[in-house]
Amino acid sequence: MAGLDKLLSKYLDEIIRENLGDKTVEKIESRLFDKYGMTLTESIEQFQKLDAVLREFFGAGADGLEQRFLESICNVKTSSNGNWVTIDNPILTKIILESFGDDDKKKILSTLSHEALIISQIIEKCDIAQTSGYRKINSLIDDGLLVPSGYVSTADGKKV
Repeated sequence: MAGLDKLLSKYLDEIIRENLGDKTVEKIESRLFDKYGMTLTESIEQFQKLDAVLREFFGAGADGLEQRFLESICNVKTSSNGNWVTIDNPILTKIILESFGDDDKKKILSTLSHEALIISQIIEKCDIAQTSGYRKINSLIDDGLLVPSGYVSTADGKKV
C-alpha cells in the first residue's frame, strides 16, 4: 500500500489543514513529532500513527474526520463487478491522466505492471532515451505512481 499512501499523502496534508485549521494542525504536528518524530505528511504515509494522534484529540470522532478527508480525494464503491475508486481531486486526476497521456510514461507503467525492474532495464525494455527515461521515471516516483522496491549493487559498488 506504500504507493497509494505516497500518492495520496501530498493531497491529504492539504485537505487536513483546510478542515482542521492552523491551530489544531499545529497541535497535531507537535504531538506527532513528540510521539513519533515525524511530520504530518510522513504520518499520512504511516497512517496508523496519524490515526493514533487524531484519536488522542478527537476520540471516536476521528473516524468521521478520516472518512471526510478521504472522500475529499476519492470515493470507493463496491459493485457486483468489484471495487471502483473515483478520484475527485482535480490535481491528482491531472497527474494520473497526464502520466497515462505521455507515451513514454505509459510504456514505463505498463512494463512495470508485470515485474519490478531496475531503471536501466526499464529504459531498455521501453526503448526510450536514457536522459528522458530517468527524468520520467523520477517524475513518476515523485508523483507516487511508482514506488522503489529495492536496490541492486553494481560491480563498482554503486546502488541502482
